[in-house]
Amino acid sequence: MGGALPVSPLAPERFPDLPGIAGARFASAEAGVRTPGRVDVTLALLDPGTTVAGVFTRSSTRSAPVRDCEAKLRAGVPGGAAFLVNSGNSNAFTGQAGDASVSALCAAVARAAGVPEGRVFTASTGVIGERLPHDRIAAAVDGLVAGAAPGGLAEAARAIMTTDTFPKGAVRVVETPQGPVTVAGIAKGSGMIAPDMATMLAFLYTDAACPFGALQRLTERAANASFNRVTVDGDTSTSDTVLVAATGASAIDVSESAPFAAALEAVMADLARQIVRDGEGATKFVEVRVTGAASADDARRVARAIAESPLVKTAIAGEDPNWGRVVMAVGKSGAEADRDRLAIRFGDILVAEKGWVAESYREEDGAAYMKNAELVIAVDLGLGPHESLMWTCDLTEQYIRINADYRS
Repeated sequence: MGGALPVSPLAPERFPDLPGIAGARFASAEAGVRTPGRVDVTLALLDPGTTVAGVFTRSSTRSAPVRDCEAKLRAGVPGGAAFLVNSGNSNAFTGQAGDASVSALCAAVARAAGVPEGRVFTASTGVIGERLPHDRIAAAVDGLVAGAAPGGLAEAARAIMTTDTFPKGAVRVVETPQGPVTVAGIAKGSGMIAPDMATMLAFLYTDAACPFGALQRLTERAANASFNRVTVDGDTSTSDTVLVAATGASAIDVSESAPFAAALEAVMADLARQIVRDGEGATKFVEVRVTGAASADDARRVARAIAESPLVKTAIAGEDPNWGRVVMAVGKSGAEADRDRLAIRFGDILVAEKGWVAESYREEDGAAYMKNAELVIAVDLGLGPHESLMWTCDLTEQYIRINADYRS
């Protein structure tokens, strides 16, 4: 798209220091996929013994790379592996040509790196419906393999950006009785973000050992508690991919480790929140909390209805404490609700309860709260024990400008 975007006002102060992961090497390069002069392809080489797990978009028009990764993961066989990722073109809705591009790139990496084609995983992000110029990427593969080194995650995070305004990374170190293990990850995402993965790619690496079945379960659980809680605009991408590689270099088995599971979820949640903070045109980070629902599904319905409502999101952008729009979103969600049991809060401010505006509520208090860059909208349905959480952002004029100009 034309012109560099200003960095989101919600961006972290700095990119984290991501350590090298034993058993993993990285390299990035300029391949000219769409825009000359920018780093747009990255390669991760993973040592023999690596286990790979993943979760993907549920879109029925998912991309050729997603379909290929899904098929390969079902084998669940550990061994050497490679992740090849490009930005600028999503290789989605490109028919058999898209499948051929994936095959060509997997073959190129397999030849150069000595990794079986069945263990080469590709991911692509960018414009939908344009043939991937895979020959440009393939031409860069030999150099990527030759230059792969233990560091390089920060450059990889930049290589996968599209409308992102800042690179996204996170890391946690887990202390186990056998010693420490590290989980580090990068992600991209800014728009076309919704549950069922969200337009996002994420790649996590750990030196822990974990068999495929356990790693897949841990990955799915962590993704549901993180990436499936974010929404920017309610649109689920064709390309959403989360891959987790456990190299086993530490020889520490974490398949039954609760601290490791918590660390994996923490890294994903950190990356997920950064995606929302970089939501296209975002000026507000919003956490939607729903409690007291009659069922888990009802809690999710209400949280998502609020988080994705254009009327709620534009009110937030205008710093208008229009709680009536929250009432509207609850009502349209399809979840069970009772007017006289419903309570709404903006942060710690009780706004409405017992079927009416709260006696203690003052409009000026709500207006002052809405000026904050980070907001909490809390709804208690008063009907049961179930709860849900979502992270979203406001909807501004900048979102329209970014997406109107996306292919320019």
